[in-house]
Amino acid sequence: MSHFSTIKTQLKESKPLINALNHLGYTINQDQKSVKGYKGQFTDVDISMNLPGDTKVGFKWNNNSNAYELVTDLDLWQFEIPVERFISKVTQMYAYETIISKTKNDGYQIVEEKNQNDGSIELVLTKWDS
Repeated sequence: MSHFSTIKTQLKESKPLINALNHLGYTINQDQKSVKGYKGQFTDVDISMNLPGDTKVGFKWNNNSNAYELVTDLDLWQFEIPVERFISKVTQMYAYETIISKTKNDGYQIVEEKNQNDGSIELVLTKWDS
């Protein structure tokens, strides 16, 4: 019996997802494309990583929703923050990485970046016309 849970996300591109995870200080398992769960079972994922507390997490592409899903064994979740908060942090940083990438490609530069008390990030961008 599988104990793996899949949680839907709105994360649609691998590069900003990997950048977001790295930005948050998580290390991607480059060679391992599976997540270990209950009684040593494994399930395949596209992106895998280890969280502190020996929690194994992965992201797997779902063709039906055109987005990545978080894959983990919730019974083995030992990370200091709940899974919902983890997804929220990853989603916020994914949005940040997407904005930075897209605006940089359009010629914008970051003028100011502030981390607000409520956890939000305020960006001021500028574009100089030549």
